[in-house]
Amino acid sequence: MFAATALLATPALAQQGGGMQGMDHGQMAGMNHDNMAGMMAGNPYGQAEMDMHQKMMAAKQGDAAEMWTRKMIEHHRGAIAMSRVAVREARDAETKRMAQMTITKQEKDIAELQAWLRKHGKRPQ
Repeated sequence: MFAATALLATPALAQQGGGMQGMDHGQMAGMNHDNMAGMMAGNPYGQAEMDMHQKMMAAKQGDAAEMWTRKMIEHHRGAIAMSRVAVREARDAETKRMAQMTITKQEKDIAELQAWLRKHGKRPQ
Protein backbone atom coordinates (compact mmCIF):
# COMPACT_ATOMS: atom_id res chain seq x y z
CA MET A 1 0.00 0.00 0.00
CA PHE A 2 2.68 2.51 0.94
CA ALA A 3 5.59 1.34 -1.20
CA ALA A 4 6.36 4.87 -2.38
CA THR A 5 7.22 5.94 1.15
CA ALA A 6 9.96 3.30 1.27
CA LEU A 7 12.10 5.74 -0.71
CA LEU A 8 12.40 7.88 2.41
CA ALA A 9 14.06 5.00 4.21
CA THR A 10 16.96 4.75 1.80
CA PRO A 11 20.37 5.40 3.39
CA ALA A 12 21.17 8.30 1.07
CA LEU A 13 18.00 10.14 1.95
CA ALA A 14 18.32 9.27 5.62
CA GLN A 15 21.75 10.90 5.65
CA GLN A 16 20.21 13.99 4.11
CA GLY A 17 17.34 14.02 6.60
CA GLY A 18 14.79 13.04 3.99
CA GLY A 19 16.37 15.30 1.41
CA MET A 20 15.30 18.60 2.97
CA GLN A 21 17.99 19.32 5.61
CA GLY A 22 20.65 20.55 3.20
CA MET A 23 18.36 22.93 1.37
CA ASP A 24 18.69 26.70 1.83
CA HIS A 25 15.20 27.64 2.97
CA GLY A 26 16.29 31.20 3.72
CA GLN A 27 15.62 32.21 0.14
CA MET A 28 12.00 31.09 0.48
CA ALA A 29 11.32 33.82 3.06
CA GLY A 30 12.14 36.49 0.51
CA MET A 31 9.83 35.13 -2.16
CA ASN A 32 7.01 37.38 -3.33
CA HIS A 33 3.97 35.33 -2.39
CA ASP A 34 1.62 38.06 -3.65
CA ASN A 35 1.90 36.61 -7.15
CA MET A 36 1.00 33.00 -6.33
CA ALA A 37 -1.45 32.88 -9.24
CA GLY A 38 1.36 33.85 -11.59
CA MET A 39 3.70 31.28 -10.05
CA MET A 40 1.11 28.56 -10.60
CA ALA A 41 0.13 29.64 -14.11
CA GLY A 42 0.01 26.64 -16.39
CA ASN A 43 0.03 24.19 -13.46
CA PRO A 44 -3.51 22.98 -12.79
CA TYR A 45 -2.17 20.99 -9.83
CA GLY A 46 -0.51 23.91 -8.02
CA GLN A 47 -3.22 24.56 -5.45
CA ALA A 48 -3.62 20.87 -4.62
CA GLU A 49 0.16 20.51 -4.28
CA MET A 50 0.44 23.51 -1.95
CA ASP A 51 -2.52 22.39 0.17
CA MET A 52 -1.08 18.88 0.52
CA HIS A 53 2.35 20.21 1.49
CA GLN A 54 0.94 22.57 4.13
CA LYS A 55 -1.30 19.90 5.64
CA MET A 56 1.47 17.31 5.71
CA MET A 57 3.82 19.77 7.41
CA ALA A 58 1.13 20.61 10.00
CA ALA A 59 0.51 16.95 10.91
CA LYS A 60 2.79 16.73 13.96
CA GLN A 61 0.63 14.99 16.55
CA GLY A 62 1.71 12.00 18.58
CA ASP A 63 4.62 9.64 18.24
CA ALA A 64 6.30 8.63 14.99
CA ALA A 65 3.57 6.10 14.13
CA GLU A 66 0.68 8.51 14.63
CA MET A 67 2.48 11.36 12.91
CA TRP A 68 3.32 9.17 9.90
CA THR A 69 -0.31 8.03 9.69
CA ARG A 70 -1.60 11.61 9.78
CA LYS A 71 0.93 12.78 7.18
CA MET A 72 0.02 9.86 4.91
CA ILE A 73 -3.68 10.71 5.17
CA GLU A 74 -2.89 14.22 3.91
CA HIS A 75 -0.59 12.80 1.24
CA HIS A 76 -3.40 10.56 -0.03
CA ARG A 77 -5.89 13.44 0.12
CA GLY A 78 -3.47 15.44 -2.04
CA ALA A 79 -3.32 12.58 -4.55
CA ILE A 80 -7.12 12.58 -4.66
CA ALA A 81 -7.23 16.34 -5.24
CA MET A 82 -4.69 16.07 -8.09
CA SER A 83 -6.51 13.08 -9.56
CA ARG A 84 -9.77 15.05 -9.59
CA VAL A 85 -8.02 17.73 -11.63
CA ALA A 86 -6.87 15.05 -14.10
CA VAL A 87 -10.37 13.55 -14.33
CA ARG A 88 -11.75 17.02 -15.01
CA GLU A 89 -9.06 18.43 -17.32
CA ALA A 90 -7.05 15.66 -18.97
CA ARG A 91 -7.84 14.99 -22.60
CA ASP A 92 -6.47 11.45 -22.64
CA ALA A 93 -9.09 8.82 -21.75
CA GLU A 94 -6.51 6.44 -20.24
CA THR A 95 -5.20 9.20 -17.96
CA LYS A 96 -8.75 9.94 -16.81
CA ARG A 97 -9.30 6.24 -16.11
CA MET A 98 -6.07 5.93 -14.13
CA ALA A 99 -6.86 9.09 -12.19
CA GLN A 100 -10.30 7.74 -11.29
CA MET A 101 -8.73 4.44 -10.17
CA THR A 102 -6.27 6.43 -8.08
CA ILE A 103 -9.13 8.24 -6.34
CA THR A 104 -10.76 4.93 -5.46
CA LYS A 105 -7.50 3.42 -4.19
CA GLN A 106 -6.49 6.47 -2.18
CA GLU A 107 -9.92 6.66 -0.53
CA LYS A 108 -9.52 3.03 0.53
CA ASP A 109 -6.04 3.74 1.90
CA ILE A 110 -7.34 6.76 3.86
CA ALA A 111 -10.08 4.61 5.40
CA GLU A 112 -7.42 2.07 6.45
CA LEU A 113 -5.29 4.81 8.03
CA GLN A 114 -8.30 6.32 9.81
CA ALA A 115 -9.16 2.85 11.15
CA TRP A 116 -5.62 2.56 12.52
CA LEU A 117 -6.05 5.86 14.36
CA ARG A 118 -9.37 4.75 15.87
CA LYS A 119 -7.95 1.34 16.82
CA HIS A 120 -5.16 3.08 18.73
CA GLY A 121 -7.51 5.48 20.53
CA LYS A 122 -6.55 8.45 18.36
CA ARG A 123 -8.88 11.04 16.88
CA PRO A 124 -9.41 10.42 13.15
CA GLN A 125 -8.82 13.35 10.84
